[in-house]
Amino acid sequence: MGVDLGSLIQKRPVTLESLSGRQIAFDAFNILYQFLASIRQEDGTPLMDFKGNPTGHLSGLFYRNSRLIENGIRPIYVFDGLPPRFKQREIERRKALKKEAESKWQEALDYGRLEEAKKFAQATSRLTKDMVEEAKQLLSAMGIPHVQAPSEGEAQAACMAQKGAVYASASQDYDSLLFGSPRLLRNLSITGKRKVPRQDRYVMVEPEEIILGESLSILELSREQLILLGILVGTDFNEGINGVGPKTGIKIVREHKTLEAVRAHAKLKFNYEFPDEITEIFDFFASPPYTQDYSIKAGNMDKGAVTRILVDSHDFSEERVDRVFQSTEKAMKEKSSQKKMEEWF
Repeated sequence: MGVDLGSLIQKRPVTLESLSGRQIAFDAFNILYQFLASIRQEDGTPLMDFKGNPTGHLSGLFYRNSRLIENGIRPIYVFDGLPPRFKQREIERRKALKKEAESKWQEALDYGRLEEAKKFAQATSRLTKDMVEEAKQLLSAMGIPHVQAPSEGEAQAACMAQKGAVYASASQDYDSLLFGSPRLLRNLSITGKRKVPRQDRYVMVEPEEIILGESLSILELSREQLILLGILVGTDFNEGINGVGPKTGIKIVREHKTLEAVRAHAKLKFNYEFPDEITEIFDFFASPPYTQDYSIKAGNMDKGAVTRILVDSHDFSEERVDRVFQSTEKAMKEKSSQKKMEEWF
């Protein structure tokens, strides 16, 4: 779910074309959950093959990454490892919310309220170990490298961007900034026309770029203070203070500045006892677990392996998959020819 800093952070629009040639580290779990939530039938039922296996994660990975590759983008997917101990409370809270959403989904279906049913259904998405393994197999078949993080994938991606191994990290969550990613890209996996919930209109969702240093300068905060702001509002690891949003949070952090002072103010003003693990959470964001044992070298697409995964095992349309192959191959040849011409001149 991530920290809610969208109203404060400076964003700038970018195009897929402008990112051509860039290596970008995607937070794999974040992206896969997006696909599972959004790629559904009208009543909210997940996209499935004839055997009843969910396929939204595979569909999203194949079609979206094919488009990124056609635009010259070089994706790398970073998968979560073991969650930190202090995340367990948040994991349990999310499980309870999923159960509640399942009940509301069924109730909306019983009353024939399909748009409402789909909204609740999107909050019930689950990513299993088998689905993660399938995703890795498909990425390998497409020649897309993937990295196994020791803990949070978003933290690993942020560290890779910090060290210059990749151009940017990509996620819908703003936690990447708390982890220190110097450049965050959003909306790369959901670009296009989207219906506004409960309204009869559509909006265009475009990619956007956030520069950490620029945002910190505008907010007049250090990165450590941005972490404090996230903790006040609520992160993937803590709920935050009830009633404290981004604007109130930034006032508190600007005035009190340090973890100890913010903790004391929260207790006095809001009667809020910070959980014991708050210092651990702060340290985790400031210096997250990271591995340098990885390869980000892209391979060649194995059309036979992709076809076996999608068409043979999961009933994808062979004709549609072939069309994507042809489109991707054509775009890659054009990019290669253009690059040779640029080198010549």
